[in-house]
Amino acid sequence: MSLDNETGLDPPGIRVRPVSGLVAADYFAAGYFVWAVLIANLAQIGYEEKTMYMAAYDWRLSFQNTEVRDQTLSRIKSNIELMVATNGGKKVVVIPHSMGVLYFLHFMKWVEAPPPMGGGGGSEWCAKHIKAVMNIGGPFLGVPKSVSGLFSVEARDIAIARTFAPGFLDKDVFGLQTFQHLMRMTRTWDSTMSMIPKGGETIWGGLDWSPEGLSFNCGAKTLRNNSINNTDQIPNINLANMKNVNYGRIISFGKDVAEAHSSKIERVDLLHGVYMIIVDQQDSMKADMLANLTNCDIWIEYHDIGDHRIKAVADYKVYTAGSILDLLHFVSPKLMARGGAHFSYGIADNLDDPKYQHYKYWSNPLEMKLPDAPDMEIYSMYGVGIPTERAYVYKVTTATDCSIPFQIDTSAEGGSEDSCLKGGVFSADGDETVPVLSAGLMAAKGWRGKTRFNPSGIPTYIREYSHAPPANLLEGRGTQSGAHVDIMGNFALIEDVIRVAAGATGKELGGDHVYSDIFKWAERINLQL
Repeated sequence: MSLDNETGLDPPGIRVRPVSGLVAADYFAAGYFVWAVLIANLAQIGYEEKTMYMAAYDWRLSFQNTEVRDQTLSRIKSNIELMVATNGGKKVVVIPHSMGVLYFLHFMKWVEAPPPMGGGGGSEWCAKHIKAVMNIGGPFLGVPKSVSGLFSVEARDIAIARTFAPGFLDKDVFGLQTFQHLMRMTRTWDSTMSMIPKGGETIWGGLDWSPEGLSFNCGAKTLRNNSINNTDQIPNINLANMKNVNYGRIISFGKDVAEAHSSKIERVDLLHGVYMIIVDQQDSMKADMLANLTNCDIWIEYHDIGDHRIKAVADYKVYTAGSILDLLHFVSPKLMARGGAHFSYGIADNLDDPKYQHYKYWSNPLEMKLPDAPDMEIYSMYGVGIPTERAYVYKVTTATDCSIPFQIDTSAEGGSEDSCLKGGVFSADGDETVPVLSAGLMAAKGWRGKTRFNPSGIPTYIREYSHAPPANLLEGRGTQSGAHVDIMGNFALIEDVIRVAAGATGKELGGDHVYSDIFKWAERINLQL
């Protein structure tokens, strides 16, 4: 599954390709549905294979490289044009999920752009061909989980597994070296860099503030068979015993650093901590590094940076969305140099600047304009009510030279049942993978009405689905789940999709349906519109 570490394309002699057709993603494995339930329900109202198209793509590649290697974007364009032409001119409803949401953002810019970089469809293509884009679980502004994945190949579940079997996954047990293999493999997938948080501290918060503030009870129990139909019925959350969380610090080295005011944190500048080393020490460390590499079967970029750079990373103490990119460039320069050619993470000052015509900006909603298609609709549909990874407490490991030098500190706990710090991970509201802030902010603010990001005023709607676990085993993964994948079987979401596919508009669905505080958080974010 690894790609070439230099090109981000196929390694010599190996070709792995996505399956085509509806079977490409109906089930992940036997009995574990992804799109199957939605496909079956659409079939009930008359859809069939000639009116449904599964836009399978190689999710390992950068979005533009799917066109370079497989012509996937051209195939999507052709299939949409064919469906419109053979169905009386009726426009299509596009339903992206997860990373597919970012991929389709890229497509909408690609299809308008002139060749050779784009598809040559012109500025009116989306208006002529697309009725609605119903984004499910969209990580529009990235996910903090991608940072921990790139930094240490970890998320909450893996960090917890480490506590049950300390050292097992890191060591060369039975010749596995699991984490090193995972890091080497995933760092060849350029697509992972599409998920790095976008918008910096403006969106995600800084050292002493975050948009979410104090508004989510991570210890609250979700009712089974949730019957809440509007925000007025949501139970009150007791905030009295909850500790303020500064989500703006995406990575902190030590719980004390995560909780202290920024004025109390002593930090050593990242570059200063490296270049104060004298020359003969550098030569000595290079020799040690080369000696260590001969004992490491699996190369990862951490093997190249040396102990002095590892120490400098920890001495900087805390990283916000504004400094995360510097951190990743520091510890994985080859990865980020490759990714920087395909993705961008800023906020555009002037969207009319010709530089934004380059494909690296097309999947960042803060650096691209939506199409000129005022009759098209955009939906942001996602689950809420599940603790979702938002920030991390890290430590430097004392393991072998061949291991990954940083780990989530699972001993960092908040100290109460309602705490949002558990096992070294700070959680906020979301669908267990994508925080509400990322899934909902563009529809709540960036694209709401006519803005510089949405100059034609495409109507945007937020449809949130409050998570409720299954009431019994007969429900399987649940009919009211808000979890990132299980939501594909959520009856309320399926009903919304079917109604739009049958011709309904967002207004006929009832407009926004919101449980979270996304509109309050949007007010706290100073985003130029």
